[in-house]
Amino acid sequence: MNIFNHQSGRYLNVDTANLYFEVAGTPAKPALLILHGSLGNLEEVNPILVKLAKRYTLIAIDSRGHGKSTMGASRLTYERLQKDAELILQHLNIASLSILGFDDGGVVACRMAAYSKLKIDRVVTIGSRWHYKNADSSRIALKSMFNEGWKERFSAMYENYQSLNPEPDAELLVQALVKMWLDPGASGYPSFNLQRYIAPLLMIRGDKDPVVSAAALVELAALLPNAIFFNVPFAGHNAHTQQKEMIILALEEFFRKVS
Repeated sequence: MNIFNHQSGRYLNVDTANLYFEVAGTPAKPALLILHGSLGNLEEVNPILVKLAKRYTLIAIDSRGHGKSTMGASRLTYERLQKDAELILQHLNIASLSILGFDDGGVVACRMAAYSKLKIDRVVTIGSRWHYKNADSSRIALKSMFNEGWKERFSAMYENYQSLNPEPDAELLVQALVKMWLDPGASGYPSFNLQRYIAPLLMIRGDKDPVVSAAALVELAALLPNAIFFNVPFAGHNAHTQQKEMIILALEEFFRKVS
C-alpha cells in the first residue's frame, strides 16, 4: 500500500521554487511530517507508514530540487529546507506536530527540533547526521559519492528523478547536495544547538550504515535526556526497507501513547 503516490498532491510557491507536497493518513489526527533523503522523494518511507497512517495526519514534502519540486534560485541548505517545511506547515495551519526524517530529512527534522517556533512533540531520524563533524569525518566518501559513474550506481533513483522532476538537472542537484552535506556554518547541521530539544527523540541506524556512525548517535543520546538510539542489525543506510518489520515495531512503541 502506497500512502504517498505523486498523484494527489498540491504545490506551494516558496522563494522561486514550486514545492510539491501531499497530505494523507487520518484527518483530524495529530500531524506527522515526513521528510525524505538525498535524491529521494516523498514516497521513500512508504514501507513503514501503514500503521502510522491510522493515528496521524501525514504530510510529506518533495524537498526542493527533488521529486516534483523545482530547485528555485536559493542555495540548497538544511536551513532552506527547514524554512520550506515550516512554510508548508503554516500554509496548512499546523502549529504542533511530530517529524519522521530519513537521511537529509532527519537533519532537517533535527534543525526544526532545535530552532523551530512550532511545537515539536516527537522526532524520529533514520540514518541521519546531526553535527558537522559527523560529515567532516566522512568528507572523502561524501565527495566521491557522486563521482564518475554515479548515475549507474544509483540508476533507479536517477531514473525516478528524471521522470518526476519538471526541471531535471541532476548534475546541478548533486553539486548542491555535496555543498549542503559539507556546510560547516549556521545554515548547516544543528550540532549542539539540538540540546534545546527536550521532547522524545528516536534515532534509528542500520548497523552497517556508512553514512552515520554508531558513535555519533551514542554521543547525542548521552546529551539528550529523552533520546533513544536503536542500532538495527542486518541493515545498512536504508534500514527502513531492509528491516521494515523491525522498524515498524520500534515506531509502534515510540508512538504508542498517541491516540
